[in-house]
Amino acid sequence: MHAVDSRYAWWRLAASVALSTFGAVGMWGVVVIFPALQAEFGATRAEVSLSYTTTMLGFGAGSILLGRLIDAKGAFVTMLLSTALISGGYALAALAPDLWVFAAIQGALIGTGAAASFIPLVADTSHWFAKRRALAMAVCACGNYLGGAAWPKATELLLRQYDWRTTYLVVAAVCLVGMVPACFVLRPRSPAHAGGPAAVAPHSSRALGLTPNGLQLWLGVAGIGCCVAMAMPQVHIVAYCADLGFGVARGAEMLSIMTICGIASRLGSGWIADRVGGLKTLLLGSTAQAVALLGYLVSDGLVGLYLVSALFGLFQGGIIPSYGVIVREYFPPKEAGARMGIAISLTIIGMAGGGWLGGALFDLTGSYRAAFINGIAWNLLNGAIVWWLLSRQNRRMPMAIA
Repeated sequence: MHAVDSRYAWWRLAASVALSTFGAVGMWGVVVIFPALQAEFGATRAEVSLSYTTTMLGFGAGSILLGRLIDAKGAFVTMLLSTALISGGYALAALAPDLWVFAAIQGALIGTGAAASFIPLVADTSHWFAKRRALAMAVCACGNYLGGAAWPKATELLLRQYDWRTTYLVVAAVCLVGMVPACFVLRPRSPAHAGGPAAVAPHSSRALGLTPNGLQLWLGVAGIGCCVAMAMPQVHIVAYCADLGFGVARGAEMLSIMTICGIASRLGSGWIADRVGGLKTLLLGSTAQAVALLGYLVSDGLVGLYLVSALFGLFQGGIIPSYGVIVREYFPPKEAGARMGIAISLTIIGMAGGGWLGGALFDLTGSYRAAFINGIAWNLLNGAIVWWLLSRQNRRMPMAIA
C-alpha cells in the first residue's frame, strides 16, 4: 500500500537520498577543479568562479522548472530527465574548447539537472510523511550533503590520476549507472495528488499578515542574504587553502568535513522544525552561521581552518531545508514543488552571486578578508528579515498585505 508514513514511504525516501547524493556532484564537483581550469585556460580567479556562478544559476532555474514538473508529472519522469542532463552535461563539458563554453554547459545542463535532485525531491518527500514530515525532508536534503562530502574528495582523487576532462567523463558514467535504477523506485505518484492527509497545509501565509506572493518575496530576499554568506567558504575554501600554502587536497578535505557536519545539522534542524516550526529553525541556523563566518576572520592556520569549517557545516546545514519546511507550513501542498523551487532558486542566486563576489573581492584586495566581511553583512540582512517574520507570526492582521 503506497500511503503516507507507510513502509514504502521510507523506501522511497532512501531512493531519494541516493538520487540526491549522486546529483549533488553538479553542485559540488566544479569547485575542486578551479586550479586546473585556471592553469589550462590562463584565467583569473573571478573568471573560473563564473563557472560556479552559471552552475548555480542553472540550479536556480532548474529548481523552478523541475519543481513545476515534479508537481505535474511526478518524481519518476523528473528524475529521469535530471539523470540525462547531469550525465550528458558532464560528457559535453569534458569536450569544452574554452572556459566560456564550459561555463555555459555547467549552467544549462549540469546545474539544471542537479536542481531536481535537491529541492524537488524534498518537495516530493514532504507528501509522503505526516508525523515526521520536517525530519523526513531533512533526511532527503542530507543527500545533497552526502554528495558534498563524497564528491569533492572523489574528484580530487581522480585529478591525481587523470586530467580534469577525463575526470568529468568518469563522473558522467558513474551518475548514469547509479541514478537510473533509483529513479524506478519513484514511479508511484504522491498522496497529495489524491487528496490524502499529506494534502493539507497546517497554516496559511495570511497567518503572517501576508499574501502568498508577499511571503514568497520576503523568503526570497532572506534566502539571497543567507546564501551570499554561505557561498564564501563553500566556493572558495579549496582555493583559499592553496593560497595559504596548504594545498588543494587540504581544501577538499575541509569542504568534505564541512558537508559531513552539515548532515548532522540538517537532521537536527529537521527534528527541531517538527517541534518549533520552520521560521524559528531558520533564525537559529542563520545566527549560528554568522558566528562561524566570524571564525574565518580570526583563523588562518591549518588546525583553525579545519575547526572553523567543521563548525560552519554544523551551524549552517539546516538553513536551506528550513525554507522547504516553511513552504509546506504556509502554502498549498500541490504547489510545493513550484513554491519550494522559487524559494530555493533565490537562495541559489545568492550562492551564485556570493561565489562570484568572493572571487572578485579577492582579485580586488589580494585576500579573502573583505569577502568574509561581505558575507557577514548579508547574513545580518537574512536574520533581520526572519526576525521580522517571526514577530508577525502571532499577530492577527485584519487585512493581508503584500
